[in-house]
Amino acid sequence: MLPPTGLGLGVTLAATVLTPLASAFVYNTFDGPGSPSCHNVSRVHDATSVEDMAAVVKAAAAQPNARVRAAGKGHMWYDTQCSDDLTIIVRTERVAAISAFDLPAGAEKGSVVVEAGVTFFQLAEYLHARGASVGYTLTNWNISFGGSVAMGAHRSSIREDSMVAAGALEMDIIDGQGLIRTVVRDGSEEWLAASTSLGLLGIIARIKLQIYPDTKVYAKQATLSEKDVLNGDIYGMIAPYATANLWWWPYKRKFHHRYYDPVPANSTAQEGFQNTFSLTEIEAVAARTMLDSGKYLPTSNMLAEEIFFGLWSKPNFREKTTNKDIEHWPVYGWNYDVLIGGLYPDQKAEWDYGLRGYTMELAFPVTMANKMLKRVRQLFDAELKKGIVMTSTYRSGINIKFGKAYFDLLGQVTYNTADGADWSKGAIMFDFPSYRPTVGDEKRFNEPFYHRLANTLIDEFPCRPHWTKNTRDVFARSAKNLDPGHLARFKAVRAQFDPKGIYRNVIGEILGFY
Repeated sequence: MLPPTGLGLGVTLAATVLTPLASAFVYNTFDGPGSPSCHNVSRVHDATSVEDMAAVVKAAAAQPNARVRAAGKGHMWYDTQCSDDLTIIVRTERVAAISAFDLPAGAEKGSVVVEAGVTFFQLAEYLHARGASVGYTLTNWNISFGGSVAMGAHRSSIREDSMVAAGALEMDIIDGQGLIRTVVRDGSEEWLAASTSLGLLGIIARIKLQIYPDTKVYAKQATLSEKDVLNGDIYGMIAPYATANLWWWPYKRKFHHRYYDPVPANSTAQEGFQNTFSLTEIEAVAARTMLDSGKYLPTSNMLAEEIFFGLWSKPNFREKTTNKDIEHWPVYGWNYDVLIGGLYPDQKAEWDYGLRGYTMELAFPVTMANKMLKRVRQLFDAELKKGIVMTSTYRSGINIKFGKAYFDLLGQVTYNTADGADWSKGAIMFDFPSYRPTVGDEKRFNEPFYHRLANTLIDEFPCRPHWTKNTRDVFARSAKNLDPGHLARFKAVRAQFDPKGIYRNVIGEILGFY
């Protein structure tokens, strides 16, 4: 058992969250109203401790047909977080203690314990103050560790472990009876299920994480022609670096290739901080106006890609000590600040200004990277032959990420699967975010193209879905590509942890876990 923190509220108080309400309501994704993640919620419980969460679950378990789902800061895009049954949402944001820091002077690695709602930004500040970091097992600044492990989140890397679960040493999981179970990294079936659990085993209440001495890193970016990537050594562009990815601009037929590696801490005084999702209100209004017109006028989308390409060609970094823009590559700074960063102090996240999106992300064996990207280009070109110009409407283009092979039962980068494909060298993730118009029916320009693209990739390649960035239709269609043996093994563990199925969600139903 990991060290407990926080104050328990007791089963009696927790039972009050089960009081029936007159009507159910919708719980939204981070995009806000009009973007449901759960359709049928009876109550949102803002948990205050691990014991409080356990008490809520224990009280729910005593009720017939109860449903409970955890919710963190938010990386959910579609209505797949819950089942369509009446559900209690347990929000973990206030369950955010950090404890048991252990990194002796001169040690190569150590550990720390985080609670469910701790975000990467919160832990990064805590660790940096103590000369430490989580290395490369990290993801976006605003996502909680509990949610990241549940969905199999990752940084983009083939050389280094980048699955967040790869940095986990132990987990405390609140099972379907409200009991806290400790699962240890030991290769057991329980561990292989917990590494990417979709929250179906229970609420991940605490995680013991491996940590390392803090390092400085550099970020550098090159602009490549499309043909040089599609016909090039994609694995060779990514594998040499601690982390690297590609950004695709299909209208311009260009890629940005960004890569990172450590440098000696005393080699530079620069402290770069990356802007991941922030902008000013003026920028947001201008972007929204232009992209809304792109619903009807493809020329607006072409202009948008031209502008975004130009902006992304420059470093999206500021000097942390002065808040001034950094104008030239490479950029240097502390591990987390350069790899992830966050919001600039004078700006807000894009979704706070009503800039919303759709997305679709699928993972493929990296050995099929060229074939997959060429197939996507063929689909773009087929539209062009009809006189329809397709573009990227996202500020950094189409995100092409990579993941080092990591064995578990439901992860995007697992291997030894029945499809016979070689996943041992890792995976390429095709992540295609696109702007969601605020006008009309909120469909995109040439909306059917996006669905044809998804269906073609799922049917022609042994691909796997990202667990929070796809629609119900994508999950249903891609289920045929998942290893049936892995699904059966996960189902068996799930039944042990949650025999009544109180944590069930739409994805678990699609995959046949109930």
